[in-house]
Amino acid sequence: MSKPVKAAVFGTGSWGTAFGMVLADAGCDVVLWARRPGLVEAVNSTRTNPDYLPGVELPANLRATADAAEAARDADFTVLAIPSQTLRGNLAEWKPLLAPDTVLVSLMKGVELGSAMRMSEVIGDVAGVGADRIAVVTGPNLAREIAARMPAAAVVACADEAVARRLQAACHTPYFRPYTNTDVAGCELGGAVKNVIGLAVGIADGMGLGDNAKGSLITRGLAETTRLGAALGADPLTFAGLAGLGDLVATCSSPLSRNHTFGTNLGKGMTLEETVAVTRQTAEGVKSCESVLDLARRHGVDMPITETVVGIVHEGKPPVVALKELMSRSAKPERH
Repeated sequence: MSKPVKAAVFGTGSWGTAFGMVLADAGCDVVLWARRPGLVEAVNSTRTNPDYLPGVELPANLRATADAAEAARDADFTVLAIPSQTLRGNLAEWKPLLAPDTVLVSLMKGVELGSAMRMSEVIGDVAGVGADRIAVVTGPNLAREIAARMPAAAVVACADEAVARRLQAACHTPYFRPYTNTDVAGCELGGAVKNVIGLAVGIADGMGLGDNAKGSLITRGLAETTRLGAALGADPLTFAGLAGLGDLVATCSSPLSRNHTFGTNLGKGMTLEETVAVTRQTAEGVKSCESVLDLARRHGVDMPITETVVGIVHEGKPPVVALKELMSRSAKPERH
């Protein structure tokens, strides 16, 4: 009888914990790493994560530790579920602890500030591992719904299809259906840019602009994402799938979406500082909008919605002014 797959999850936020539940429900032995001993004690003694998923009972084959070496030891999969802008520093600290053949799995949806690297590129750069040991899980995966074991689908992406299939088997449950894909760049870009478009749709909702505006932003946001993906060599069909359109629709339509909620507060007139103060968890698009725009400019890709979000979030441009500028852009063909 083969031994159970071991998975280490670094990060005990809502999505890290929920994906740890998925892995445990699929039969893996799961260890969550948390920085705070108090949260470790709560997970192990009450079988809940009171800070991020209160009231959700965690599986018996999932436990927590504050010892990174203990979490990483002998892990078949090392899952990284931390804010994207903290990845480089944290992974450099954890690198000596990683099991020799572990597959590093990114749950993060962002682009690194300064380098404009996707998360898989940062992992390869810091950990010094090849593309065959880096995987990405993405798609319309709102953590609270998955923690409630509501039906969801996802994409497991890796350049090595055999590795993607291994991870697919490790997280396939009756309620969580993963599909494989070898287009890592496309899957990551879909996840990163949808956060920015989610902010834009939230701002529009906060301003009361209606469903036509929402539909237009989602569609034109997908066009921006696809243009950037094409410039980076991604498969355009990826953006019509779960990692693209699926994730975008969930983010732009759900009150559970952090980025949509963040944008809604901005659209209602709250300042950036006020919005940050009432937001408990990281809204990745707030920082990634700058790095996504940087990446687009490096490749000569026009992304007006992303540029508008950067103007509102980081340059203090009033949403009503930004809207006027966006709507007054020169007319052009839908496909160009």
